[in-house]
Amino acid sequence: MADYRDLFWWSADGIRLHARDYPGPADADGVAPVVCMPGLTRNARDYDALARRLAARRRVIAVEFRGRGDSGYAKDPMTYVPLIYAQDVAALLDQEKIDRFAAIGTSLGGIVTMLLAGMLPGRIAGALLNDIGPEIEPGGLSRIRGYVGRSSTYPTWMHAARGVQEANEDVYPGWTIEQWLGMAKRLYRLNSAGRIVLDYDMKIAEPFRLPGGEAGPDMWRALAALGEVPVLVVRGGRSDILSAATAGRMVAALPDAELLTLPDVGHAPTLDEPGVDDAIGRWLARASEPRV
Repeated sequence: MADYRDLFWWSADGIRLHARDYPGPADADGVAPVVCMPGLTRNARDYDALARRLAARRRVIAVEFRGRGDSGYAKDPMTYVPLIYAQDVAALLDQEKIDRFAAIGTSLGGIVTMLLAGMLPGRIAGALLNDIGPEIEPGGLSRIRGYVGRSSTYPTWMHAARGVQEANEDVYPGWTIEQWLGMAKRLYRLNSAGRIVLDYDMKIAEPFRLPGGEAGPDMWRALAALGEVPVLVVRGGRSDILSAATAGRMVAALPDAELLTLPDVGHAPTLDEPGVDDAIGRWLARASEPRV
């Protein structure tokens, strides 16, 4: 099983940021690494299972945005916005001397991926946009604004699992208690007082609650910056964030795009669902083809 090392770098405003770095095989130097970027309240643990699978063939870096996981918290909460996250990731790429990479972005991470396409022309070899697009459904946005930044604590991991289940049962119908426990351990951490708490800075909600704070000015233009690179759009069939109409429009707007809709999954797919590995394999094969 692939292992990872802790990778740290500094933001332009002096925040020490963290990622998990799965090195891949010794002969992977010539293969574009995969950079995984998580959702709004999530961290690198979300990608551990996928990263371990992908690291059999290539380097994988699972980023933790500022204010999440082992990344430092921002002094100014108004820096908790997609453009700053994109600048932070660009600083990581520069530090690691990564010229070309494939990007996997879930929700917020997909917004950052689209912004990076415009900031770093020619450097993205392929993009997987997981349940996110240039237009976000108002109902889903309202739901997220209703819970982000509200702290919750539990005395045991089983209590946390039950709490996560209660809040997300309609997103992942049919999940077992083991799966809910796994999600709880990705979302929460044990603090110094022995309580189980959310693993992010509650202040990330401040800019998100402002109109437009969840994305950028013109995300269709940002999507277009992906140009002709291979794109895989993954959509949860029950998603309240990415509509079927928007997903279809995305695929129609891009020359080399594939849509994978996962039935009976809401926002956002874990990328462990049946059929995902095959789709990612096809996408990465196209992303690895030499540029003409």
